Amino acid sequence: MSSSSRVHHFKLVLLGDTAVGKSCLVVRFVRDEFFEFQEPTIGAAFLTQTVQLDDSTVKFEIWDTAGQERYRSLAPMYYRGAAAAIVVYDITNPDSFTGAKSWVKELQRRGDPNVVIALAGNKADLDSRRKVEFEEANAYAEENGILHLETSAKNANNVKSLFVEIAGKLPKNPPQQEREAFPLMPAQQESRSCC
Repeated sequence: MSSSSRVHHFKLVLLGDTAVGKSCLVVRFVRDEFFEFQEPTIGAAFLTQTVQLDDSTVKFEIWDTAGQERYRSLAPMYYRGAAAAIVVYDITNPDSFTGAKSWVKELQRRGDPNVVIALAGNKADLDSRRKVEFEEANAYAEENGILHLETSAKNANNVKSLFVEIAGKLPKNPPQQEREAFPLMPAQQESRSCC
């Protein structure tokens, strides 16, 4: 099977404070829709979407987590085993950027050591109300070796690019040889001569 016809599955989680636009980003990416008044996520929502790269297809299994503080303790359950994480902040809310930094730190400390992290400065359509400068967030991203893009779920700016850039950074190893359904344990592999 050629690599272009192979589909690579990756778990991706969205993290960030409440009302930064995590669900809006996902809905824009998956369904190309935007709702001005998105209901807050309770617990987490699950969606899937594929991205076509030059040499392969990536299927994201997306967990959109709730941003409310009362759900924060559930987050490790969602980011455990995630190959990628998008940490979202609102460019008009400096507290959300502080919160994003805390999520990045938590992922670096407790997430998968190879997790691809992207920092998304959402609500870029509200540039006139900007409180978090692009340069400040970009410098932070560079210091931490993570991706950084400013997005707007409202006008779809950089939303697909965000997921495509993440997809490009994920490892696309060839599938491993299929193993026997019930591999023999070393003790079982020894000769079984009787007496």
